[in-house]
Amino acid sequence: MTSPKPLSFSTLFSSRLSLALLLSLLAILAGCSSKPPRAPDTLHPVSSLPRLESNPIGPSVNREASLWTPVPWSDLPGFDADNLSDAWPAWMHSCERATSNWLSVCTQVRQLTKASDAEKKAWMRNALQPYLVRKNDGNAVGMLTSYYEPVMDAARRPGNGFNVPLYRLPTGYKGVGEWFTREQIEGSASVQPFLQGREIAWLKDPVDAMVLHIQGSGRLNLREPDGRVVQVRVAFAGTNNQPYKSIGRWLLDRDLIRDASWPGIKQWVRNNPGRVQEMLWSNPRYVFFKEEALPAHEQANGPRGAQGVPLTPQRSIAVDRRSIPYGTPVWLMTAGATLNEKRLVLAQDTGSAIVGAVRADYFAGWGEEAGNVAGRVKQDLYLWTFWPKNVALP
Repeated sequence: MTSPKPLSFSTLFSSRLSLALLLSLLAILAGCSSKPPRAPDTLHPVSSLPRLESNPIGPSVNREASLWTPVPWSDLPGFDADNLSDAWPAWMHSCERATSNWLSVCTQVRQLTKASDAEKKAWMRNALQPYLVRKNDGNAVGMLTSYYEPVMDAARRPGNGFNVPLYRLPTGYKGVGEWFTREQIEGSASVQPFLQGREIAWLKDPVDAMVLHIQGSGRLNLREPDGRVVQVRVAFAGTNNQPYKSIGRWLLDRDLIRDASWPGIKQWVRNNPGRVQEMLWSNPRYVFFKEEALPAHEQANGPRGAQGVPLTPQRSIAVDRRSIPYGTPVWLMTAGATLNEKRLVLAQDTGSAIVGAVRADYFAGWGEEAGNVAGRVKQDLYLWTFWPKNVALP
């Protein structure tokens, strides 16, 4: 996720009551960078990975929040099987914001765009050194969650059931210090003068709005006053700086559900429509957006992550930048009921809940299918970074 985005969500019961959103909200419960947290809040155990056999070829390097240990290429499980052509567009995006450490490598990345997969892999082995990422205590097992970009129907003006606003930053708000809570913003007449005229669009369901707040960005199929429907993106602009509180945890702590799986939450919502507002107001954090055009040539890209480049579905991750710098290519291995992957990804985003050495948030894409994936992911992972052989580690 970035300054904008938003974390994954089964408790989405709070969403459009679409299965994808329902699944999403649960996972969303932990977030990215300045975005709202978006980490799955479930009681489901993380899945187990096979024991890692590591063969260090040099001393570990201490980073601020992790240890990087150089290993041979043979340590990377599944490297020969990955289709690097699918990852290359994400790497090209990172090269748009390359630091001095990567300028020379990025020149070669661009030259290899049309190269075969075998040529790409041979070049990587020659130019880059893999490092196993571990926690400071030496543990290499971390946690993977996932996030996505919701797609929702909206209207430019209120009416016909569209009565839940999405706001730009409030008038006069500088982003410093805590502002009004979600309950005050939605329920107090004294706050409305700061928000009047700041509406971007209107949704039908307050839970849909919460999903956008948790994810940090989304696509709107927006009906204009003249009847045209255009697709736009609402991206993260800021928050009220109130603490994030998990809706799923709120339900669990009150014994309103036995687990935070989407079926349980969905059933609770159906049975308790009168308590939905109470549940939503249990999270005081509120997110403000900015509207971005989404022309046809950009619709194949996700929102911009913290690195400042568009995210690529299934090839972009959010990381703790104290452990892994933005733009770093990463080898990811995870195993679970939803994702069993060994693939090249790029560190292009971050999140307030994405903290720790071996911690990643996997950008699943946009729409219902991506929401179904993102809402279910909470599982173990291993990470390996790649670094240019002729460049000193930062």
